[in-house]
Amino acid sequence: MLTTPALPGLTVVSHPLVQHKITILRDQATPKKIFKELVDEIAMLMAYEATADLALEPVEVDTPLETTTGLRVAGKKLTLVPILRAGLGMVDGILRLVPSARVGHIGLYRDHDTLKPVDYYFKIPSDGAEREFFLLDPMLATGGSAVSAVGSLKRAGARRIKFLCLVAAPEGVKRLHDAHPDVPILAAALDRQLNENGYILPGLGDAGDRLFGTR
Repeated sequence: MLTTPALPGLTVVSHPLVQHKITILRDQATPKKIFKELVDEIAMLMAYEATADLALEPVEVDTPLETTTGLRVAGKKLTLVPILRAGLGMVDGILRLVPSARVGHIGLYRDHDTLKPVDYYFKIPSDGAEREFFLLDPMLATGGSAVSAVGSLKRAGARRIKFLCLVAAPEGVKRLHDAHPDVPILAAALDRQLNENGYILPGLGDAGDRLFGTR
């Protein structure tokens, strides 16, 4: 992983497989089926890095030969919270890595005129203060939706939150970190900038449309 001193709070997952797959993801010629598979695979690889600091506790297990002491993840299980709808594409890959994780949902969309987030749905486990949350969205563009979603999680009691995205713009990283400096941001790529319409450059287009075949 690669930290970026110029953008506090951001870590870019620089693993060669992640970088290889994100390049194919950007290609406008990549078909929907492959695009979905790549989002799934990149999310799983990123989650491997994002879970590296989960707390562990000792536990005794009986092997076929003897009793031994191993380690397991301590406390309540991880909760994945995709920002609807594009965040859904990142869930299954992480669940394959952590099948015991619970899944909440936050419904947000960006108003294309004001570029501000509008929320319409929120559901997470009731014991949020005891859980670790991965907030998922393929794109961190203006940062408005991410800031709003983190705020909603905190109001529901969440204390340990990480934000995972595939592609981030510097503007979004700064906005999220300024609003919530306690929330680490993990991205597969840090892109150059936003255009006048709030889209990431060079980016990969609209992740939701490419995942679900809409326009």
